[in-house]
Amino acid sequence: MEGFLFAAAGGESSVAHKMVLLAFQLGVILFAAKLAGEFTERVLKQPGVLGELVVGILIGPYMLGSQIHIPGLGVLFPLHSGNIPVSTELYAVAQLAVILLLFLAGLETDLEQFFLYLRPAVLVGLGGVIFPFFFGAFLTQLWGLTPSWTHPEALFIGAAMVATSVGITARVLSDIKRLNTPEGVTILAAAVVDDVLGILVLAIVLSIAEHGEVSLAQAGWIAFKAAGIWIVLLAVGLLLAEPFVRWLKRFRSSGAAVALAFAMGLIFAAVAEMFGLAMIIGAYAAGLALSKTDYAEELFHHLEGLGHVLVPVFFVVMGMLVNPAETTHALAFGVVLTLLAVVGKVVGCGLPALAAGFNLLGATRIGIGMLPRGEVALIVAGVALSRGAIPQDIYGVAVFMTMITTLLAPMFLVPLFSNLKSGVRARATREEVVE
Repeated sequence: MEGFLFAAAGGESSVAHKMVLLAFQLGVILFAAKLAGEFTERVLKQPGVLGELVVGILIGPYMLGSQIHIPGLGVLFPLHSGNIPVSTELYAVAQLAVILLLFLAGLETDLEQFFLYLRPAVLVGLGGVIFPFFFGAFLTQLWGLTPSWTHPEALFIGAAMVATSVGITARVLSDIKRLNTPEGVTILAAAVVDDVLGILVLAIVLSIAEHGEVSLAQAGWIAFKAAGIWIVLLAVGLLLAEPFVRWLKRFRSSGAAVALAFAMGLIFAAVAEMFGLAMIIGAYAAGLALSKTDYAEELFHHLEGLGHVLVPVFFVVMGMLVNPAETTHALAFGVVLTLLAVVGKVVGCGLPALAAGFNLLGATRIGIGMLPRGEVALIVAGVALSRGAIPQDIYGVAVFMTMITTLLAPMFLVPLFSNLKSGVRARATREEVVE
């Protein structure tokens, strides 16, 4: 009965009202996300994340969400003032979802495979960071949007260009049975390098945004501190992983071990944030540390179901942050930025792949495989928007770039891998590529 009295008892600011509205919002989001994802995958033959992003834009506060009125609740997705147009409660759920997403990504990473292909992966990963980052930052300056390429807004654009979506690439390669090829393994390992470097770039840019423009020496110091904190977090995680899992296995109550393992991810996320890094750094480090244990597969299996529920909320909410009316003002910039995003990955990753022993076909496969920006680019853009470092139109441009690159990768990867020719140079064996 209390739930039906909230409107009369205290108006729309009461806790009961906020909770009922949040429950209603999450229900609508999940229905919309799953229907859009099913349509995108079944009909368009594209990753479901694209449908979730688009439906988020459609039902968000800038479009239909602010026009739908629910009796007794008011507007379904009211437009909130400030940098984030959705409620704090809904945004918090989305952030919890992205912590889970990065924790699961860490659990999925094969450490042995990662170190096996470390040399070509690092070369490809570095190229995939350097080229797109400077393309994005310098284009923002040349377009007249910022006074210099070191301006926080330009740096955030560069940072959004950096990361590769491990999940999207892995899904495509798995579907076409090419995960275990030299190119497939190198793409996945390099994508992990890209994500780690992308997260570090985000940490540097966040610090610059807080303290203003900095010198190269200061940027180097920020990078050193960010890398140091990342290494410490990962080292502590790897050191504690085995004894922690042994301790978890002593629990007999249902679900206790899974909950405590995810609690580790949450604590690592909080510690990373306390030291000035994004929470996703800590979550990824915790998952990566646990990936080497014999409990990783079971833990992933148990948490994957929760991911199916929570993670779509993140992508839909990211779509809700887009203001289509503002984005159209920067459409030309978005088109050019997307073209540079494609060139930056294909060239930036393809050239190091050629140097590492792949032929032109293999290097092209790797460059296209590194193309989708996916969730990490959305995380970077979302963080920038929430901190007030970029305006709505630039955020929309970043989402536009993410969606197009994510769409193009599957379209080109499948025909490239349908060619059964080897991607390794005739005089370079697989072992030489790895060494």
